[in-house]
Amino acid sequence: MHYLWLFIAIVAETLGTTALQASQQFTRLWPSVAVVAFYLVSFYCMSLALKVMPVGIVYAFWAGLGIVCIAAIGYLLFDQRLDGPALLGLALIISGILIIHLFSQSSTH
Repeated sequence: MHYLWLFIAIVAETLGTTALQASQQFTRLWPSVAVVAFYLVSFYCMSLALKVMPVGIVYAFWAGLGIVCIAAIGYLLFDQRLDGPALLGLALIISGILIIHLFSQSSTH
């Protein structure tokens, strides 16, 4: 169940960051409200995952997958292109998360 809460936290964080871009520096009301709402949901769900998982692992997954997701959304919705070094960095983030998930005994208490 803790991975479900973490997944919801990552999705909410990604939606919140997407709304942040759409808010145009908090000058548009509804995207600004969405930023706050999605981040509240994200932090709440992350706190539920923290009941079982170490904070470093939760934050690594949350931040790392959030970065990868928002980079993809930036590309798809906002026409933000990434160069080779940026794509390599994203691949390394994914590799790090996979290594933690597949090989580390620290993933859960």
